[in-house]
Amino acid sequence: MPLHSDDPKSIGGYRLLDRLGAGGMGVVYRGRARSGRDVAIKVVHAQYAADPVFRTRFRQEIAAVRKVSGAFTAPVLDADPEAALPWMATQYVPGPSLARRIRDRGALPDAEVRGLALGLVEALRDIHRAGVVHRDLKPANVLLAEDGPRVIDFGISRAAENHQTLTETGQMIGTPPFMSPEQLVDARTVGPASDVFSLGSLLVYAVTGRGPFDADSPYLTAYRVVHDVPVLEGVGQPLRELLERCLSKDAADRPGLDELSRGFATALPGPEADDASTVLLRTPSRPADTSAPARRGRPWPLPAAIGTVATLVLGLTAYSLIGPGQAGGGSPEAWRPWQTTVYESAARGAKQALDGADGADSGPVCQVSEDAVYCGGDRILPVRLDGRTGRTVWRADVAPSGTGEGAYSSTVLGVRDDTVLVRQVSSRGSLGDDLTSVVALDATTGERLWSRAVRDTHAAPVMVGDLVVLPDGGSGRTLTARSPRTGTERWTAPLPKDHSCGLTPAGGSLYLECFSESQGDRQDSVIVALDPADGSTRRLTAPADDTDLLGAYDGQLVFLRESSTQAPGGETAYDEIVQMDATGSLTLTRPAERLHGDATLAGGTLWFTSSGGEVTAVSPASGSALWKTRSSVGQPGPAAYDARTRTVYVAGADGRMAALDARKGTPLWQTPPRAGREPSAAENGPEVLVSGRTLILATPGGGVFSIDPADPERTAVPG
Repeated sequence: MPLHSDDPKSIGGYRLLDRLGAGGMGVVYRGRARSGRDVAIKVVHAQYAADPVFRTRFRQEIAAVRKVSGAFTAPVLDADPEAALPWMATQYVPGPSLARRIRDRGALPDAEVRGLALGLVEALRDIHRAGVVHRDLKPANVLLAEDGPRVIDFGISRAAENHQTLTETGQMIGTPPFMSPEQLVDARTVGPASDVFSLGSLLVYAVTGRGPFDADSPYLTAYRVVHDVPVLEGVGQPLRELLERCLSKDAADRPGLDELSRGFATALPGPEADDASTVLLRTPSRPADTSAPARRGRPWPLPAAIGTVATLVLGLTAYSLIGPGQAGGGSPEAWRPWQTTVYESAARGAKQALDGADGADSGPVCQVSEDAVYCGGDRILPVRLDGRTGRTVWRADVAPSGTGEGAYSSTVLGVRDDTVLVRQVSSRGSLGDDLTSVVALDATTGERLWSRAVRDTHAAPVMVGDLVVLPDGGSGRTLTARSPRTGTERWTAPLPKDHSCGLTPAGGSLYLECFSESQGDRQDSVIVALDPADGSTRRLTAPADDTDLLGAYDGQLVFLRESSTQAPGGETAYDEIVQMDATGSLTLTRPAERLHGDATLAGGTLWFTSSGGEVTAVSPASGSALWKTRSSVGQPGPAAYDARTRTVYVAGADGRMAALDARKGTPLWQTPPRAGREPSAAENGPEVLVSGRTLILATPGGGVFSIDPADPERTAVPG
């Protein structure tokens, strides 16, 4: 929503961009830090700022959220409870509340309820472990993010040992349909079991679209909460029995979180159920971040994990959880793990692959969006695979004429607005001249929407947010941002003179990491922050030579500085971790031991994979190794982190995959090889794509597999 005429232009140094919503206590804005990071800023209404009760509640909320840290809650980044208009900035991600999701689309299918229930149990575990009781767990305070729910708004929470209620005579604080009986009868007795009652009411609402105590007025609803049995029509067994226990009037009779976690995992269908809805995370029509580019060689690594780091929480707008996938609008099919290749016959477009494709030098690189897998690669025309069945939906017939006689490669840049953006490079046989272009394809049909020739000598095209940013087709010294669906120009920005640049999306902004073109001199490096909103630029202090930008963490850019000597086996080694804050100030951290291998930044952790199969988790703040585990995977690709399950996945060039507990490094499982050909000795493995409760792996021989992480040995069917 646009800002109102009387809204402030900035709060606490954050530029306000728009409104996310308003409640009884204040307004929530989307703001942008000087670093380019988007945040959600909650500001207390002016009429309440002078009220000591509301100001105390706000201080209490800030203190409560700061105590809580977990994958399913939204941390505080900044706050000033003493300001004339007290405010608090938290992480931000575009995503609807559960209330809005159900209002717009109705009750959730079981597969979505499973992810919601297990995620909320984990959120409550983190909240209660911090000694906090939320006391207002309701659909409006649960955001549906791509990797699981987020619990927000601790406005009436309190420390479990603090019995101050902040309730004035006649004032009821809470939301009656989701309050516990003790909140209504004696707020001083409220403890963690109260949140379990609210969780039960919320899940009934998620399953049926109505609360278990709904009535025509809040007072009658409150009466029913205290005195009546819950209405659970439409809730099947065995979930119904669990929710009945959550909704016990006596707090002592309610189950604990460990019991609920086991119960929900059993009562609700997982990926093994005969329901296509258990397969893929259904991202929205405008997903939060599908912009992570394909892996490239140095000097400009663009790890896919940046998209994870940039995913921010606390908003009142649009996301959806895992939902049923129905390619082409057909009826759902039972899902099973599948296997296929990118060379199978397609239903639409170019039915057959390019001649000689199966002899390509490298395998496919894929991305997942909604219930589809999109792949490109060397000698591979862009293809869409059905995420439920593995069938080839279309193969885009976009290669320039004459490509059959020369080289061809395609790279999926991202998916946005039902549009697939692809970079393709071709050479026309004996003519030998390379043609590089960005092509926009309709995600449903694979048909070309628009294309632009690019000259990417000085910078390569990327997706960031709702833009595709590409160098122009003339000198290549100007970047142009375009709308994915129409190709309409949004803004242009110049590249630094006499430099070649890598474009890295991080923390909601786009960064140019540029190096001098003079005899390979990296000493004259330049870092430029590029605002995706308008293309405005801000030059930052460049770290010393031989540093590479990985992404953003905790409001800071994270770089790795290369060692002057390689690690054993010829791997790249790193001597320092460099962090840059919003002001451009640098913090240098020298790890206790030299880091080496393929580096990824995700989930607030640096992950290093080495050719021998070793996976190392490192704190970017301290540089200390959190754990180190040698997996059975040789020549692994970059680590993939699943925030929902806190699992790290690695895959080798032979298609072997391993899963590790992200907290301790404990091996969980491994699979046998899957590649269709013997990889070369120098070939690293592919990246594992984490897609809800399914894993996608593309192997060097052109194979693409979906894997059930709950049963990785489960037999795959042909796509």
